[in-house]
Amino acid sequence: MLLAFDTATPLVTVAVHDGERVVVEHSSEVPMKHGEHLAPLIARSLEDAGIVRQDLTAIAVGVGPGPFTGLRVGIVTARTLGFVLEIPVYGVCSLDAIALEVVGSAAVPGSFLVATDARRKEVYLASYDSEGRRLEGPVVTRPAEVATDSPVAGAGPSLYPDDFPRAIAPDRPSAGWIASGVSAELVDLLDPEPLYLRRPDAVAGAPRKPVS
Repeated sequence: MLLAFDTATPLVTVAVHDGERVVVEHSSEVPMKHGEHLAPLIARSLEDAGIVRQDLTAIAVGVGPGPFTGLRVGIVTARTLGFVLEIPVYGVCSLDAIALEVVGSAAVPGSFLVATDARRKEVYLASYDSEGRRLEGPVVTRPAEVATDSPVAGAGPSLYPDDFPRAIAPDRPSAGWIASGVSAELVDLLDPEPLYLRRPDAVAGAPRKPVS
């Protein structure tokens, strides 16, 4: 049994995969509540799947790119569960998860982009071929610098419609697709380390000079 979740966007998504299919998937409805919602969603998903934590054989977690706080909640939770249960933890690029759903749902016949919100009037961007293989990225950039008429999934088109006028679904990663991608070996498996493309806002201050 594989537990998957992603906290790289304002919302949390959790799923359970039994090796053949996604049996449960839940998402939070209130944005920016990662710490409050992830654990209850995991508990609810396990209960609905009729299993307990000890039944899990692996964990998959979205590693971003995304905001520092959200990613930290998801990845720390995944690592902790993996350590306690002594099971492997796999990281998945959250943009790859979106791309996997684009291909799986046959949203477009050819290549496409995925753009998610990076805040500061920027987006996280990656390009993919028709089979969902990542060609370039992810990078963090201003939408105007990468404006395109190509199909674009993720939250980017809704935030910057002038730069990404051809929006396609989905607009955020799905834990169900992360789980399916890992189970079917359709995505690159990464270490469960946060994929930061910029330094966190909170940084340590310079050391104080000694008083003479």
